[in-house]
Amino acid sequence: MQQKTLTKGEMQVMNILWDMQRGACVADIQRQFPEPQPAYTTIATFLKIMEQKCFVEKRKSGSGKTFVYSPLLTRERYRRLVMDDVKNTFFGGSVKSLVSFFAEEDELTQEDVNEILAILKNRCHAY
Repeated sequence: MQQKTLTKGEMQVMNILWDMQRGACVADIQRQFPEPQPAYTTIATFLKIMEQKCFVEKRKSGSGKTFVYSPLLTRERYRRLVMDDVKNTFFGGSVKSLVSFFAEEDELTQEDVNEILAILKNRCHAY
């Protein structure tokens, strides 16, 4: 069964896979972590769970026993899934409520507000 979200550790592994822009084996992924690096077996466990959740796929490398893992969705697609879930779970499906929440909770600069307004104006003109 596919789950919509990744845990913090799984997300770290997924970000590494997305940043590498190619499939990678556990050792390749481990080398991308800053010190102290997680254990090889920890990363392998994350990847196994992520495969069960349908976030990554594995295939044998050309040389035999090593598996190469690749993301099954893009960072942008995952971002959309998570934000849709947040919008629907916490804001009753309302984009207006979601945007209002962040506008009230975050300290926006005038530059931030101007950029957001420009995005909205461009988006509205697209229709």
